[in-house]
Amino acid sequence: MYRVFEALDELVAIVEEARGIPTTRNCVVPRGDMLELLDDVREAIPGELDDAQDVLDHRDGIVNDARSSAESTITSANDQAERTVTGARAEADRLLADAKAHADRMIAEARAHADHLVATATAEAERVVADGKAEYEALTGRARTESERMIAAGQASYERSVAEGQSEQDRLVQQTEVVRAAHGESARLIDSAQAEADRLRNDCDQYVDSKLADFEETLHTALRTVGRGRHQLRSGTGVPDYASEFRR
Repeated sequence: MYRVFEALDELVAIVEEARGIPTTRNCVVPRGDMLELLDDVREAIPGELDDAQDVLDHRDGIVNDARSSAESTITSANDQAERTVTGARAEADRLLADAKAHADRMIAEARAHADHLVATATAEAERVVADGKAEYEALTGRARTESERMIAAGQASYERSVAEGQSEQDRLVQQTEVVRAAHGESARLIDSAQAEADRLRNDCDQYVDSKLADFEETLHTALRTVGRGRHQLRSGTGVPDYASEFRR
């Protein structure tokens, strides 16, 4: 490229130094030198300039071809994008339907399992309550029978003691010397009989109270077991082993 500018400078110098033709603006230049410098310029000009000129000459055609190719590419890309979006939407709908169906199945299975757990826990609670009620009635019946027996025995002992005291009193009344002693013995026997009756009654009350306390503990155990079962049902950890709770 440097040679181009150098040749142009030489051409300018030749023209400036050329002999002018009188009465005109023309001049006489050496043809051979001029042609040689022009050949140097032609050879020194890069081929890219010629290619660029060809591009400029065919610019409209290249631009139109590029525009057509771009439009074709855009149309093809839009079609491909539309097909891709349609396929993706269909796949998303299918996946959503599959996920909804799977979720419905899981919910149905969970609901069925929960219903089964609730039914099992309810049946077990009813059985525990029935067993507790039966045990309570049995303990109450035995306690009542034992209480009545002890009360009857105490009453009989009291009546015997009173009768014996009365008989002894009647006998001692006949003896003036021991009247006061008879009265004292009679009072002692009566007090002893009353104390024995009170003791028997207290023993009966304590027996009944101990049995009722045992039954109360059984009921508390049953209530705690049922409460743990309800908590485990709510937390989803399963149904507790009620039998093992009562064995403890």
